[in-house]
Order: sequence, then structure tokens, then C-alpha cells
Amino acid sequence: MAIRDRLSGNEAVAHALKQIAPDVMAAFPITPSTEIPQYFSTYVANGEVDTEFVAVESEHSAMSACIGAAACGGRAVTATSSCGLALMWEMLYVASSMRLPIALAMVNRALTGPININNDHSDSMGARDSGWIQLYAESNQEVYDNTLMAYRIGEHPDVLLPVMTCQDGFITSHGVENIELLETEKVKDFVGSFNPDVRLLNPEHPVSMGPYSNASFYMEWKRQQAEAMKKAKKVILEVSKEYAKVSGRDYGLFEEYMMEDAERAIVIIGSSAGTAKTMINTLRAKGEKVGLIKLRVFRPFPMEELAKALSHVKAVAVMDKAESFSACGGPLFAEVRSACYGLANAPKMINYVYGIGGRDVRVENIAEVFAELEKIVKTGDAGEFYRHLSVRE
Repeated sequence: MAIRDRLSGNEAVAHALKQIAPDVMAAFPITPSTEIPQYFSTYVANGEVDTEFVAVESEHSAMSACIGAAACGGRAVTATSSCGLALMWEMLYVASSMRLPIALAMVNRALTGPININNDHSDSMGARDSGWIQLYAESNQEVYDNTLMAYRIGEHPDVLLPVMTCQDGFITSHGVENIELLETEKVKDFVGSFNPDVRLLNPEHPVSMGPYSNASFYMEWKRQQAEAMKKAKKVILEVSKEYAKVSGRDYGLFEEYMMEDAERAIVIIGSSAGTAKTMINTLRAKGEKVGLIKLRVFRPFPMEELAKALSHVKAVAVMDKAESFSACGGPLFAEVRSACYGLANAPKMINYVYGIGGRDVRVENIAEVFAELEKIVKTGDAGEFYRHLSVRE
């Protein structure tokens, strides 16, 4: 029977990790993720979990310690935000290239500069090509559930890639919500054990970890990583179905909200989806055919599935909570537009960069977006497709 509680997103991550009991947590504090290792280190100190907690001197060292632990065959986890992720950048690529299923609790926060501690997705979006699976959560419940599924996904023999579970800093990380927790026994049964054949501490199969790879081998190495990321999509769906059996909560690659007959739609990531759903309910009550797709899995990117879901829509606004500085839109927009390129009747598409540095997004802002989409449907002209929402000109 599910356990009902009220937890912040950070507490939800720490509780899930306590139930999983990884072998090693290495972490360095940075707002707004600090609470995760803080809560978890208390569990360790109180003897509630048998995990080696490594208090390191930097985020680069945190990921380095996780790599060492995972290379030896252990389950490893860390947590970080913003500049902390930037400082461990080099090691993100090492972890994925060594095919180590490390878990990273990512609490999204704007990157300096100027100095800002509020939420946007610029940190994890900057790492989108580092070879990590990326899962995003709208609510604290999804934060908890994604944390439990992360190891099952990353440790699958067809995948063996690290997994970044992302949530919005302060909005979900510090906001308290009602949540349903699984019993610890169910969690342990679901997650299972991890005993990889390829590990440094297996004398039966001696291996070299992190070797130098010249031009004769490097490309094949990267191709294997690319193939693993392709296979991860199927594994994510399989794990989600298994999780639904024990939790009653079924997750796909993305959520379709009132999309059956939608003529105008928003594609969005994270907690702002809840704000958009509220406006959609209001517009639907007025008879307007509007909908939303909330992306849960950004890496691997669900290109074919997303294109199919948008194939009947007339106009789409892709919402980016990060700047790409490409001069032609944000990172999510580039992916969604590419996915829809081959459609016979591709929807007109615009991009809004919104909410960066913690700028509020309100239901009124979402109404503005749908009003612009209505103009595009009527005129057939998308106009300037690269836009900024709720910004002083």
C-alpha cells in the first residue's frame, strides 16, 4: 500500500536514494541542490543506510569519485546545480564514455553570469550532448518516480549510460507537495541489484578503464555510445511499464495533454507545464482546441514519436527555458523543428525563450502564446519565429 507524505522535491530525491541505498554518494554543496546530500548524509550518519558518503572539495571531484566507484562495480550518485554541473563538465564525458550508469540528481538553476540562483534549464541543456540520458520532472511525484527508475534504465545491459534526473530549482526542489511513496521492499525489488561483469574489481575479467583511444578506435567507441542511446528509448518505455505495475503511475517519453483534436499546441519541459495546463483548461472551456506536450525524456530525443503527436496540429509554440545563443532559437526548438521537418503537413512553428533566470511565467503569459498561435493559424504566417516571452524591450 502506498505511503502518503508531504515532501519537497529535494526530500523526495533523498528518500528515494535511501530506499535504493547506493554504494557511494559523493557530493559538494551548491544551491538549490544542497539539501539532497544534506538529507542523505544524515541518513548515513544515523545508520539508516549503508552508503559511503564522500565529502569532496568540488563538483569535479564529486563526479570523479562517482566514476571511480562505478568503475569498480558500485552504484554511485551525486547531486548538483548550475555552476556545479559546469565544473564537473569534463567528467560528464568521461562517465558516459566509460559506460558507467551513474545517477545525477540535477536541480536546474541558471548559469552565471550575471550571478543568479533561480531556475532555468541552461545548466542541463548545456550538457545535452555529453552522452547522458536526461529525464525531466513536472512535479515532486515525478521527481521521486524518475529517481527510482534511473538506475533500472542506466544499468540495463543494452544501455549502460549515466542518467541525469532533472527538476526545477526552488519550484519543485523546495516546494512541498503531497506525494505517494512506495514501500522500501517494493523499491528494492523493483530496482534490484547491480553486479556488472565489466568492473575493475572482477579478477575473472580484467579490463582497462578509460584508456587512450587514437583515431583507429575513437570513432567506433563513440558509435557504440550512440547505439546505446538509441536503445535507451525502448528501455525507458519498458521500465516505465514495469514501474506502472508497482506504483499505478505510467510514464512515457512525453505526456500528451488534450492533444486528441488540438489545432494549437505548446511543447514544454518541467514545472511550467502545470501553469500551461491551467490555461489550457480555461481555453478548452471556451471551446478552443488547444493542447500541450510535456517532454519527459530529452535524451534520447523522441523524434519519431513527437512528430507523430504533432502531425495533426496547425501551429506549435516550443517553449525553451534556456538560451542557445544560436541566433535562431533555443535547444528544444531546434530538436522539435527537426523532428517535424519530414512531415507532409508540418505545423507552423515558433519558439519562445521564457523563464530564464527565474522570470515568472503566469497563466496570462501562456494565454499570450496561444493568442499568437491563433493568429498564425488564421494568417498562415509564423512571422518572427525566435521570440522571448515576458521580457522588457
